[in-house]
This record gives sequence, C-alpha cells and structure tokens, in this order.
Amino acid sequence: MTNSSSNAMWGGRFADGPDAIMEAINASISFDRRLYAQDIQGSRAHAAMLAATGIISPKDAEAIREGLLTVLSEIETGSFEFSTALEDIHMNVEARLKELIGEPAGRLHTARSRNDQVATDFRMWVRDQLDATEAALIALIRALLSQAEAGAGWIMPGFTHLQTAQPVTWGHHMMAYVEMFGRDLGRVRDARVRMNESPLGAAALAGTSFPIDRDQTAAALGFDRPAANSLDAVADRDFALEFLSVAAITAMHLSRFAEELVIWSSTQFRFVALSDRFSTGSSIMPQKKNPDAAELIRAKIGRILGAMIGLFTVMKGLPLTYSKDMQEDKEQVFDAADSLMLALAAMTGMVSDMTANRDALLDAAASGFSTATDLADWLVRVLGLPFREAHHITGALVAMAEDRCCDLHELTLEDMQSVHGDITADVFAVLGVENSVASRTSYGGTAPEEVTRQITRWKEMLT
Repeated sequence: MTNSSSNAMWGGRFADGPDAIMEAINASISFDRRLYAQDIQGSRAHAAMLAATGIISPKDAEAIREGLLTVLSEIETGSFEFSTALEDIHMNVEARLKELIGEPAGRLHTARSRNDQVATDFRMWVRDQLDATEAALIALIRALLSQAEAGAGWIMPGFTHLQTAQPVTWGHHMMAYVEMFGRDLGRVRDARVRMNESPLGAAALAGTSFPIDRDQTAAALGFDRPAANSLDAVADRDFALEFLSVAAITAMHLSRFAEELVIWSSTQFRFVALSDRFSTGSSIMPQKKNPDAAELIRAKIGRILGAMIGLFTVMKGLPLTYSKDMQEDKEQVFDAADSLMLALAAMTGMVSDMTANRDALLDAAASGFSTATDLADWLVRVLGLPFREAHHITGALVAMAEDRCCDLHELTLEDMQSVHGDITADVFAVLGVENSVASRTSYGGTAPEEVTRQITRWKEMLT
C-alpha cells in the first residue's frame, strides 16, 4: 500500500502537506483502525444503494464490493499496511481500494462525507459493544442466580454502615446484585433502542442532492430508521455518552461487589473463599492469598468514569455540526469498553468459582445483636407497645447483653423482665436468627421462600 500524502485525498485546497507535528496530531488511524469492520460494512451498503438508485453502475458497484472484501481480508489476516499520512481508517481503506480496483473506487464516496461515515461506523461499533455488554451481564446474572439458589436459606448478617444490622440470607444478598445488574441490563437495552438510527446519507451536514435511499442503507446496516436531521446526525455523540454512562453505572456496581468480596475473603471475615484462578500470592508472605482480581475490578470504575467525564467535556462546547474535537471521542470509548468487558468477565468467573463459608456466615449472623429489631417488633406486636417505647426497651436489653458479654438470646427471662415485666418466654422464639429470617416474608424480603420466588422470576425473565 502506498504512503501517499493525505492532501491528495483532500483535493487541491492545500498546496503543501502537513508537517510531522500536524500529521501526528491530526491522524487517528492508530486507534480508529478498530472501526475497520464497520467502515467496510457501511461502504458496502452505501455502494449497493448507489447502484440500486442508478447513481453508479452495477459494474462499478460489483468492483467496489469485491475490492472491499479483499481489503477486509487483508486487515483480518494482518497483511494490510496502515498509513498515518492517510489519517484515518476511512482514507486508508479507500486508498487501498483504489490500488485494487482503480477508478471505480473514486465513486464510492459519492453522496457521503467522512462526517456521516465516521458517525455511522462509530455508532455501529458502540451498538456491537452494547450487544456484547448485554450478553456479559446476562452471564453474570446467571452466575449470581446459581449462587442464590444454592444458598437461598443460608443465614448471614445484613449490614448497614458495615455494622451488623439484621440477619438475611446468602441468597437474598446475591439477589440484591441480580437486581443491580438487572437494571444495568435494562439500561443497555434502552440505550440500544435509542441509538439505532443511521447517520449515513446526512453527508457533510446538509444531506445530499443525489437521489439516495437512506431507508435501504439503514436496513442493510441493521438500523431501525435513518436519523431524521442531517445536522444532528453528524453532530450527535449521545450514543457514545450514553454507553459510557451505562458503563460507569455498571462499573460502580461491579466495584461495590468487588469491595464486598475483598472484605468477605479476608481472614477476619472468612465469608467466602475465592478460587486460585482469581487470586494471587505474596512474594514474601507464603500464607497470603490476595483477591487481586476483585481489587482490579474495583479500580476499573476510575478509568470508565474518567472516560465518561472526558467525552462530556469534549462535547459540551461544540457548535453544530462537526468539529475535529470529536476525533477525541473514540479512544475513551474504546478503553472504557475494554475495561468494562474485562471486569464483567472477571466478576462472572469469580462468582462462578467462589465458595461461601456457611458456618462463618451463620456465626456472624448470630452475633452483634442482629435480632434486636425482631425483639422490638415482638414488643409491639404481642404487648401492644408503641414502637418508640419498644425501641427504648430493646436498647436497654442490648446494653445489658453488652455488659454481660453475651447475645440477646443468652439473657434469661428474668433479665428481660427486669426491664419490662410483661415480657414472656415466647420472646425467645424471635431471637433465633432462623426464625428472624423465616418471618421476613413480605414481597422482596429475605425469607427463603421469597428468595426462591425471586430467583424463579428472574430465570423466567432470562429465558
């Protein structure tokens, strides 16, 4: 492939080619080569439409089609020579096409501009990433459902402020993340519907005088419809911003779960054991098993959120329509997409492989006065006390148990009656963590039967 100057592609407007610095800052081929498949797919659809509408001859369209397939094969086999002087993926492909088929290659760019071309390529690439993210989220949700189903009745402490609050079940905790990632899945699907409009045919910014068929190219490229305004079609990067927003929220959820796995796998908690596949050792401390995969997932939110803020900052001051600033949109999206897919895959692997320590979970749930709320509820329900009074009595009993270094269920009936004389032995039925969990049967509650119902609901939604 020749390394001809890009001003030959621009035409006669510029007498001199850009110097090395300008070439370096202007070129995007180092990263936008990732759009090659979408670029060639869009060009093939455009050429077919030009032939169908009589704008170019069927012979030229066939030469373009065959030439583009050759370029695609060269890129995929690694024999294609990318040129920085040709700036971007569009010019690199078109220049090679001209070498292969000659004069018909020059007809390919009829009725389009690099502005609508790159908008189309990039939109298709982001759409592919949304599809990949959807599949990755479903895989993660299925792994969480498996964990939830296995431990629907395993008792563990629920926390607020990282302090023991009330007993819940392992299954219920796993299902909390199913709901989180389920919302991410919904956002991915919503974003895909909203962005699935074709910019192709908007040309530079004003449309074209050629009798093109934008519905044909939109359908050929899997879009629902052509974009309705040519100015907006080339100026819009909402689809990329929305992808980054979805990615940032998903990464935040991954980070929260990763933080819990770091805590839970520590010697102090021992709630879970992570597999060797997602852990590392220490160079000098042989007893260590570090949750490095979880820690790296926890860090990914920084890169992804940074990409989102970066692109928002690029776009916020741009007048309609296209400005070269928008060349800075892709690297950030590419990096965020790579980081998100890696984090999702790693989390799915960790969730699939991790083993919950049922005994440690139960021991932790039975400590820390986790049934205090159940005691207060019993005082209200059985003795008819106002909740504020019941709260005060329960607090006094907790203080007594703390002084005696025991838990609530280890106090005697006489101890309890010394705080409120109407308490009966029936109160001990609610002080066991098993009874506490079993009683939370409200919709979305932690009772095993309710957890199982939610697991079934999600399995049905994913079929």
